[in-house]
Amino acid sequence: MKLRKNTFKENIYQGKKQYGIWNGIVDSYAAEMCAGAGFDWVCIDGEHAPFDLRTILHNMQAIQSHNVPAIVRIPAADPVLIKQLLDAGAQNILAPMIESGDQAELIAKAMVYPPKGIRGVGTALARAAQWNRVNDYFKLANDEMCCIGQLESVKGVEALDDILAVDGLDIVFIGPADLGATMGYLGQPGHPEVVALVKDCIKRIVKAGKIAGFLTGSKQLIQEYSDCGAQMIGVGVDSILLAKATKAMAETYKPELLDQQSNTKY
Repeated sequence: MKLRKNTFKENIYQGKKQYGIWNGIVDSYAAEMCAGAGFDWVCIDGEHAPFDLRTILHNMQAIQSHNVPAIVRIPAADPVLIKQLLDAGAQNILAPMIESGDQAELIAKAMVYPPKGIRGVGTALARAAQWNRVNDYFKLANDEMCCIGQLESVKGVEALDDILAVDGLDIVFIGPADLGATMGYLGQPGHPEVVALVKDCIKRIVKAGKIAGFLTGSKQLIQEYSDCGAQMIGVGVDSILLAKATKAMAETYKPELLDQQSNTKY
């Protein structure tokens, strides 16, 4: 049996832009809908959505059944959780709040086996190795892993040079919402100062030979950040899409709801 190829990693290293959607609805039906829509990747958000290891597995299986790469955002830079998810079949891990070179190095090493890394060996129990049915798993697995560190604070930006120097870190993914919050612009990811800093970081990431990524729902900023060289492009969130669509439909029949507008934006 052959190892699953990581087409997401393959495509970004070929210079292709990869467009994706966030999966925050904790149900495999939602994950499958996202995967079947035509995106290049789907990110399961295990940081902010109420996922656990089992529900991440179920959504990942649904996404991969469409031959779409699954990205898993973990709640913290935890090598133990990374080990469990890699064994469960994840190949792309997004670790949030990376603020130092040491943190970036820890997640990079957690993605691969010794002597290069620190990933534990447990293939007899691992879906990734099809329970020892995948031929040459130990020889091939490291190259299929994609390590993504999320830059989302002023402290992280200050440490960006150290982060970019880490071998094995493939992508630096910028979170404008949290970054803006640490800059004093909570709820304003599109503030001009936030946008300027995001653009500067993308250019620095690309210049250092790493892949840059971001998430935003703004078509204008998607274009502007892409023009700066970003390749991993998050364009929406399933829960927001559903929330907006259902509210708009209700407003069609109950116009009084138009007065009930929230000022909370992501």
